[in-house]
Amino acid sequence: MSFLKKTALVYCDQQFGRVDGKTAAGLVRHSETYTIVGVLDRALAGQDAGEALGGASNQIPIFADLETALAQLPTVPNCYIYGKAPLAACIPVAERRLILEAMQKGMNILNGLHEFFSDDPEFTQMAAQCGVQIKDIRKPPHLKDLHVFTGQIAKVTVPVIAILGTDCACGKRTTAVALNQALIDLGLNSFLVGTGQTSLMQGARYGVAIDALVSQFVIGEIEHAVLQAFDNESPDLILVEGQSAVSHPAFMSSLGILKGSMPDGIILQHPPARLFRCDFPQLAMPTVASEIKLIEAISPARVLAITLSHENLADTELRSIIAAYEQQFHLPTTDVLHDGCQKLVQTLLEQFPSLQQKIKRSPLASLPVLAMS
Repeated sequence: MSFLKKTALVYCDQQFGRVDGKTAAGLVRHSETYTIVGVLDRALAGQDAGEALGGASNQIPIFADLETALAQLPTVPNCYIYGKAPLAACIPVAERRLILEAMQKGMNILNGLHEFFSDDPEFTQMAAQCGVQIKDIRKPPHLKDLHVFTGQIAKVTVPVIAILGTDCACGKRTTAVALNQALIDLGLNSFLVGTGQTSLMQGARYGVAIDALVSQFVIGEIEHAVLQAFDNESPDLILVEGQSAVSHPAFMSSLGILKGSMPDGIILQHPPARLFRCDFPQLAMPTVASEIKLIEAISPARVLAITLSHENLADTELRSIIAAYEQQFHLPTTDVLHDGCQKLVQTLLEQFPSLQQKIKRSPLASLPVLAMS
């Protein structure tokens, strides 16, 4: 059943295409819920958002500010999305003023931060005056609606694949979204469980922003989301979006994903050119080998494939790294933004032969590179 997407303007000033702009980049590349009509970033004003991300033009303009955007767009967008994902908890005063201005223009506010706008008296008062809504994506369910682990995950009889990584903001969600779409394009009933604010904004039907939960409920909420997808959708397989990295000292989310989803296989995302953890320049990146060893020590599932982020890599460097990793690890390796998901799909069909019988549409060889930028 089709529905009319809401139009949205995404705020990402001076961060679009950078690590802290991952929410905006994700929405520009893919959204089942919103039609993105523009991005706000004065540093890249006048550019096309798709080209700014290193891909083809997608006809989404980047504006210097809200005033310019509203002057040039044919209508006021339905929503103003805060599209940055900074490590800091609170937004600066200048950004508060822009949110208030957006409400005055009649735009609903979508927020992915840990700072909940719907708990802010100034914001809620303005929203009431202007007749608009505020939606905090990371706001957890009420205590009575949260779940602890039950063990019912054992009843899931279709493959569950977790897309984990070696760091934050390294392409896990992008790979998960691309793979999910490639599987759907083949006629498989594939569902992606979202675990972060961006995937939920993009339209993931199941999941919760797990980094906003009390730790007692993280594993149970992951289990519950996978069970919901299994019970409600009769899926052929379920993908689970990863967060951070098992080895990352600052975050526990990947452990919760491994325990709660009990995956049957893992795809590992890695940015080969990154020397230090994002936002932590004093912490060196782990190696692919060390991350695989750690994951497989914790989980009975094996790493089935490696996917790469091509950030700061020339095409020739990327090709060389792919060849080297495949030789070293004997695992299919790819960059889904450059080469699509053929290797990943083929790996899943080989590992889970029952999927081959359920393919309904185009043959594997004709799978296109998903237009993610």
